[in-house]
Amino acid sequence: MFLTTFLQIITNENTVVEATEQAGQTTLSALDLAIKGGWVMIILALLFVIAVYIFFERYRTLSKASKEDTNFMNRIKDYIHEGKVESAAALCQSTDNPVARMIEKGISRLGRPLNDINTTIENVGNLEIAKMEKGLPTLATISGGAPMIGFLGTVIGMIRAFYDMSNAGNNIDVQLLANGIYTAMVTTVGGLIVGILAYFAYNYLVARVEKVVYKMEARTTEFMDLLNEPVN
Repeated sequence: MFLTTFLQIITNENTVVEATEQAGQTTLSALDLAIKGGWVMIILALLFVIAVYIFFERYRTLSKASKEDTNFMNRIKDYIHEGKVESAAALCQSTDNPVARMIEKGISRLGRPLNDINTTIENVGNLEIAKMEKGLPTLATISGGAPMIGFLGTVIGMIRAFYDMSNAGNNIDVQLLANGIYTAMVTTVGGLIVGILAYFAYNYLVARVEKVVYKMEARTTEFMDLLNEPVN
């Protein structure tokens, strides 16, 4: 009984080793899989490059926009209280961020009704938000479109597989169906990978934009409160 069990274990181990060696001989690299995916993988690769470019370009822009001097608004208050409007405007011009450009526009409208000043600042803020959101719709489109393109490749691959089956008649061979199945599976995986990465990148950038917008709104309110302060 013990001898029989021992022989079975040895036989199973040999089978696993042989299967592993065979698998090593047929292992495909990522490039081989991409080639098997056909022209659909070229489209997915282009979408991936576009998504990566948009993410890093927007990340750099938003990182620059989110930087803020903690003493900026305090210096603006001091200049306004001292009547140094030109100095306040020069400070805004030397500061490269959305908040400074909004405050600069508000300073240039000093002397007009407060509602006009507030409207002008809001208009500049909307333009700044539009600049920060540049490229995000494209990234959102990639996140939704890449999986669909991958599924398109899946359908094309299955059609190819069934077409080969119909032409083979009774002489159906696994190798005959391999190309269609490769195309079907590889494009699905490729589309999902690109779509998932683009989806997370899009949501991350949207969150960064919202943080900058919150700062813009807070500084706008602070500036309008400054103008609403009673004159001593």
